[in-house]
Amino acid sequence: MDSDIKTRVTPLDELKLPNKQGHDCLVVIYSSDARQLGKRHLLGSQPVLLGRGSDNTIVLENDSVSRRHCKVERRGAAYHVVDLQSTNGTYVNDQLVTDFQLRRGDQVKVGDTIFKFLSGSDMEAQYHETIYRMTIIDGLTGVNNKRFLLEALEREIPRARRHQRPLALIMYDIDHFKTINDTYGHLAGDYVLKEMAQMVKNRLRPDDVIGRYGGEEFGLLLPETDVRGGVTIGDELRTLIQQHPFVFEQERINVTVSMGVAQLEDGFDVLQFIKLADEKLYEAKRSGRNRVCS
Repeated sequence: MDSDIKTRVTPLDELKLPNKQGHDCLVVIYSSDARQLGKRHLLGSQPVLLGRGSDNTIVLENDSVSRRHCKVERRGAAYHVVDLQSTNGTYVNDQLVTDFQLRRGDQVKVGDTIFKFLSGSDMEAQYHETIYRMTIIDGLTGVNNKRFLLEALEREIPRARRHQRPLALIMYDIDHFKTINDTYGHLAGDYVLKEMAQMVKNRLRPDDVIGRYGGEEFGLLLPETDVRGGVTIGDELRTLIQQHPFVFEQERINVTVSMGVAQLEDGFDVLQFIKLADEKLYEAKRSGRNRVCS
């Protein structure tokens, strides 16, 4: 039976945790190198240099990172991130910066790596909260990740069968995403992914689930929705994305998506459900892109 017990999510600030002073640090919450995820870089009195060159404190081996990209330095009780005239710029909370005072929870983006700044106060609690979020949230786009989407499918499929309710799944990805990266750069591609994902998330219903399945592909799980309803929702989102002004550093980027819609069928498990929606996605791509197939 479905439980009527509701889980209350308590913000970290409300928890009565011991006020134990620790080290200020940067934690890697997104990187193309999975080995770097969750890695802590402690901050102190000496500046921390970030860049592609081997002489940096934090070495980031990525073409979009300059040899000496930026530094984090302590000034009094605060830390500042300072761009070192890098080619592609340094971003804090998606804003291009040259000299910025960091606050607890700020996200620093250098190339394709995103760091989260954790202050020394309650640093251990902040760190564990950050690591937990990494298990369910995609660090780049801020929406749920593949693991969370699969767990939602495993939960919703039995529920739909038990209550004899329809369940729809949309798999979609960005058309010609490689061309966007090649034309405007990978930072522009990251911007498009995040902007599009947040826009879709904000237009979904409370019980719907969006998850980044991998690369530029996303899944939308739609409870209480049949295939026709899924097509309607998908086409509304497709139109919204096509009409949205994606602008990165004064460059207008035209973005469209292709979508495949499937309805849960008897005997389907999670992978079969995804496979059917994926087949419809590739049908949309083969038939011209920027469309919804079911």
